[in-house]
Amino acid sequence: MDLREIVLGTRDTIAGTVYGTIVVLSVLTAGAPAFEHGEWKLVVLGAVTVLVFWLAHVYAHVLGESVREGHRLKGGEIAAVARRELAIPLAAVLPMSAVALGAIGVLETSTALWIAVGIGVAILTIEGIRYARLERLSPLGTFASVGLNLAFGLILVVLKATLSH
Repeated sequence: MDLREIVLGTRDTIAGTVYGTIVVLSVLTAGAPAFEHGEWKLVVLGAVTVLVFWLAHVYAHVLGESVREGHRLKGGEIAAVARRELAIPLAAVLPMSAVALGAIGVLETSTALWIAVGIGVAILTIEGIRYARLERLSPLGTFASVGLNLAFGLILVVLKATLSH
């Protein structure tokens, strides 16, 4: 797996990449004001949150696939589900690395947070473009696809941030 696949996902993992990106953006927007002078706490909160969601997804998919297949999944099948859903925590690596750079003083905290949010928005934008290319949309259709992808993701982030405060 190369860096591009880790950051943007593959055909099999794009859903986890988008989901993980939205989770990370939610943590950043909801958690940043609470941890204004505790950037490491925000890094830990982001990491723990995506790991919890990853485990929940793995559990739900293993349970669902077991029921669909009519038997308990074996170790290799469970590992395959865990690998496929690994895109959720991997989506946090770049944004949370930016926050960590703020925590160690390489970047100003506000700069680190804006970079992290920018990374998340860029990933959602790229995923919208990937979908538009797959569908061979016109330039207007591409613009609409990217806009809808971004709007949906950012609305979820705003709702999370609003409900957290």
